[in-house]
Amino acid sequence: MRSRRVDAQANRGRILDVAEDVFGRGGESASTEEVARLAGVGIATVFRHFPTKAALLQAVLVRRFDRLRGQAEALLDDDPGTAFFGFFRHLVTDAPTKIAIGDALLDAGGDDGGEAAEASLGLRRAVGALLDRAQRAGAVRDDVELPEVYALLVAMSRAAAQPGLDDDTKARALAVIFDGLAPR
Repeated sequence: MRSRRVDAQANRGRILDVAEDVFGRGGESASTEEVARLAGVGIATVFRHFPTKAALLQAVLVRRFDRLRGQAEALLDDDPGTAFFGFFRHLVTDAPTKIAIGDALLDAGGDDGGEAAEASLGLRRAVGALLDRAQRAGAVRDDVELPEVYALLVAMSRAAAQPGLDDDTKARALAVIFDGLAPR
């Protein structure tokens, strides 16, 4: 019985890993059948863990937000300015995959409420903690607040997810944002 639970946990983790990759690349056009095949399990195993495609995508998104939150929290002991700006850049780089998964979730009839909204809020709080530390260290201007910073982050993330936006343009756009966030 014990090894069965271990196998089930391993299957669940493998399904989530593969689903994150498949839906991150393919968005709403990706399928749970492809996830099952690449994870080396039957489609029934996928649906035993996640009764719907939306439930699978919700779990993938929650895990992704939780992982990003953990990465942000791990930076709280680093140089505040470097941590804040580096993580901002990391979130923008990560955005196309996250957006593809979120769009696939909406297309599958799910929403980004519930657990995904809670996990997203946890990430937002972690970004807020990085911002607060960077401001106290004098690395970020003190007259901006998290809502403005998050609006810039979301806008740049959406822009980064657009096909055809090259790395040089992304880097220059980030430089403009970072210059605007620098102390005056």
